[in-house]
Amino acid sequence: MPTDVGGGPAPTPAEEADVAPVVTRYGSGNETYASLVWRRFRRSTMGMIGLVLVGLLLFVSIFADFFAVMDPKATNLPFAPPDVIAFQDSAGNFSLIPHVYPIGDTGEFDPVTFQPLTGPVLDNPTPTGFFVEGYSYYFLWFIPSNIHFFGSTDGRPIQLLGTDKFGRDILSRGIVGSRISLTIALVVVALTTIVGTLVGITSGYIGGRLDAWVQRFVEFVLAFPQLPLYLALTSLIPVTAPSNVFLTFVIFVMAVLGWAQLSREVRSKTLSLARIDYVRAAIAVGSSDGRIITRHILPNVLSHIIVSITLAIPSVVLLESFLGFLGFAVKPPLISWGLMLQDTGTFSVIGSYPWILSPVIFVLITVFAFNALGDGLRDAIDPY
Repeated sequence: MPTDVGGGPAPTPAEEADVAPVVTRYGSGNETYASLVWRRFRRSTMGMIGLVLVGLLLFVSIFADFFAVMDPKATNLPFAPPDVIAFQDSAGNFSLIPHVYPIGDTGEFDPVTFQPLTGPVLDNPTPTGFFVEGYSYYFLWFIPSNIHFFGSTDGRPIQLLGTDKFGRDILSRGIVGSRISLTIALVVVALTTIVGTLVGITSGYIGGRLDAWVQRFVEFVLAFPQLPLYLALTSLIPVTAPSNVFLTFVIFVMAVLGWAQLSREVRSKTLSLARIDYVRAAIAVGSSDGRIITRHILPNVLSHIIVSITLAIPSVVLLESFLGFLGFAVKPPLISWGLMLQDTGTFSVIGSYPWILSPVIFVLITVFAFNALGDGLRDAIDPY
């Protein structure tokens, strides 16, 4: 019997047939591009955290009235400090339902200044519960309802983040204001993405004199100092204009000044894609320009556009907050995070009532969520 390389007897054909071949599978052969991106994306911890936070932000903003603890327009005690939340009753017993202790006078005085000291009033907690009745609103903008996710069961006010100078609950105004702030960001980014993509692909694919003139116009738009131009354009709207008109004009101004950079990036990618072999082959066989753009160039540019969207949204949120702080973004009775930050205009207010800075928390969470999501998508879409 012949021997194998190791010196032993070689296996017979029958023995070789009985041995099952070892097959190593690295993945299914019919995975789509989206499934490959998702498989890489879910390995990113920060990307998944950003995805969860973005989902929660959008969910809370859609059902903002349901999650709002108080009526965002109702007034109570001005500059009231945040209430204390504890999972124990006044006797010190543990309770699954959180108790809210309002801040009031403790009956004690500071030994140096003899000023009355404030603290949680432990003998009179505010009973709370989930899915309680509160102020009336329209669920999904057309269904009348008065059920709220969390609130007091006896109708007493709850200020978990304190109140502003008019006595309005900051937490409820921040939740409801997320609608305006996120709506501005999403609409502006959608308009800038559509315009920038169309201009960039058209300019890069056609080229020639059209590309030269379009790029000179893009450079003209990018040459403007955006902040003074924002302030100048928004000041054209009269003070007596309706809030919806002012909001529409602000969105229009942001979109007009924000599309140029994306168009430059899309153009550069289109110039490189237009010289690839399969695009030249499509031109050679007589494919129309529209088919080449939609079937060959746009899908390859789409990954960069998706990442640009997730990274542009926090920039618009920050811009809206800054313009709202200056009084050029949203007018009352609308509520936005930038408009809420107007109360922090003086250092004396910040020093005496630091909880007025609470709207900054909403902005920070939003910026972090979209930046983390965009960073994870960028690594998943283009790992090289």
